[in-house]
Amino acid sequence: MKKTLILGGARSGKSSLAETLAKTSEQVTYIATATAFDSEMSQRIKLHQQQRPKDWRLLECPLLLCEALTQLSGSGQTLLVDCLTLWLNNQLYHHPKQDFALARQGLADAVCQFEGKLILVSNEVGMGLVPMGELNRVFVDQQGWLNQHLARVCDEVIFVAAGLPLYLKRGTDAAD
Repeated sequence: MKKTLILGGARSGKSSLAETLAKTSEQVTYIATATAFDSEMSQRIKLHQQQRPKDWRLLECPLLLCEALTQLSGSGQTLLVDCLTLWLNNQLYHHPKQDFALARQGLADAVCQFEGKLILVSNEVGMGLVPMGELNRVFVDQQGWLNQHLARVCDEVIFVAAGLPLYLKRGTDAAD
């Protein structure tokens, strides 16, 4: 089954595209990585919840994404992970001293080994100015490396801008 990575900036339409792709499946599990750390984020989460079909299963997974992918592999469900950027943010916040190359590889391995349809959403954050502050630069670097790593192992990579999808990689040129 196909593994799709959808990239884009904030409010680009990447989540909407991911949900549209998932709606073609009978059973969908939405893996949410966000945590409501303030009222604005709570509102964002609420909006996403209202937009999703009511019959989709929800799994809140701010940190243990690899374990969730492993557990749900072969279940016959489509998994939609929204989003890897927040998962990475959670990793940086809760485990700032970890080996992020190892974390990237662990996620890439879980994606490769996943049996079923998998849709991953991630922000493309490296197209603007170099951010001020060490932590911000570390985040942008880690996000870029994570996106590159996953783009190599996914069958399909789509970049979304202004709600329009641009196919960067289609299934026929997927790497093993």
